[in-house]
Amino acid sequence: MPELPEVEAARRAIEENCLGKRIKNSTVADDPKVIDGVSPSDFEASIVGKRIVAAHRKGKNMWLQLDSPPFPSFQFGMTGAVYIKGVAITKYKRSAVKDTDEWPSKYSKFFVELDDGLEFSFTDKRRFAKVRLLDDPVSVPPISELGPDALLEPMAVDEFCNLLSKKKIGIKALLLDQSFISGIGNWMADEILYQARIHPQQSASSMSKENCSTLVKCINEVTNSAVGFDADSLCFPVEWLFHFRWGKKPGNVNGKKIEFITAGGRTTAYVPELQKLCGDQALKEAGKPSKGIDRGDPDDDVEKLGNEDEATNSKVVKCTKISGAKKISKKWSSKAENSDDANDKYSMKTSGANKHPKKEASPRVDDSVNDKDGDAKSFKKISKAKKPSNKKLSPKFEGLDNYENDSDIVDRSKKTRGAKNPRILRKTNEDNENETENQRKQTRGKNSAKRNREESNDYGDKVNEEMKGKQMKGASPAKKMVASDQRWKQQRTKAI
Repeated sequence: MPELPEVEAARRAIEENCLGKRIKNSTVADDPKVIDGVSPSDFEASIVGKRIVAAHRKGKNMWLQLDSPPFPSFQFGMTGAVYIKGVAITKYKRSAVKDTDEWPSKYSKFFVELDDGLEFSFTDKRRFAKVRLLDDPVSVPPISELGPDALLEPMAVDEFCNLLSKKKIGIKALLLDQSFISGIGNWMADEILYQARIHPQQSASSMSKENCSTLVKCINEVTNSAVGFDADSLCFPVEWLFHFRWGKKPGNVNGKKIEFITAGGRTTAYVPELQKLCGDQALKEAGKPSKGIDRGDPDDDVEKLGNEDEATNSKVVKCTKISGAKKISKKWSSKAENSDDANDKYSMKTSGANKHPKKEASPRVDDSVNDKDGDAKSFKKISKAKKPSNKKLSPKFEGLDNYENDSDIVDRSKKTRGAKNPRILRKTNEDNENETENQRKQTRGKNSAKRNREESNDYGDKVNEEMKGKQMKGASPAKKMVASDQRWKQQRTKAI
């Protein structure tokens, strides 16, 4: 898009071909988005018959000085361009008007015919430009809000360094700020920073006086060179980044790789090998992990809760990340939480887990967890944890009340002994045997108490039945039927 060199080339073309000539006819487009603040008819009436005295520019803005105000002013936007019929003017990619197109172009927003027959127009294909009619363009926005012009008002090194020391934003964002320095656009900022070997995101306030001096020198060199070639990019030096920065395509400049980032809100081309961050920013950048890679210690993924058992002085460990693991189901979590015999609870956060860099040593890490007896048992983090099945894994989680005999306990204990699941504690053979023996004793006691209750209930039922039988002797048939119905309901309830 047009930047200072392109706008200056347009100004020079008008100055060389149109000064001293009177405007004979004018056609202004009926486009309120571009023609700002005045109707086309009023615009045309205000300039016809006046002589062009001078053409001025500041930053990316140009205006024509006539022999009396108001003056037409042009803000070029993204695709604004000036064309003079029969005069070769440097074109740039987005102007999009060819010599073979109709004249004036269908994109023309401001067209004039001079008294000697010369014609020129201001075109804008994408309609981001602004054409205004102003009495004093310099005293009103946007021109009144512009900073020093990069070509006409070069800054001294000391003044430039002093201004930069007060700015804490990235240097490219500052160069694009038209209120700081006017005329520099995206491609110029990239070229200037490449020539100065300064990273586009380097903080302006952190730059040394030497870097500031180099930057001022490059601003002047790039601006004057581009203007000197009338913005004809084919004449730009072959070593310029300009020739290789377009389209975000991979490329090299002078054998160095070009990369693209966003700086100052704009796509930015730079050469990382030559343009490096300095000072504190370099240290911060070095400490940041690259995208998709976790450079931290794998042990940092284990978060210690800090709960210590006073008897064993061992720590409970909470596994926060397991590589490739899936979320624990709610059903499984509720079983572990509601179990009466469960050991100290632990949970695992698995969503969004990062992969750890491989180590030469074993990738498994043993962590200590306290069981109910105060002994430290170990479990291992496995690289890929499967979702727990619905099978009963251990009497420890299912409870013992539902077991009917010793054989069920032994069979279930054998199935769950040594189960390969990272979510439960694997016990040694000796501990499993001791635990099974304790369970047998508890189950025997429960079964014995149950048998005693059942026998007592049966005896009481028999006595009650005999007493009711004696009472029912000699009763009426209706009363016997009611009693029989009640007994049937009791038996049915008891069976259920």
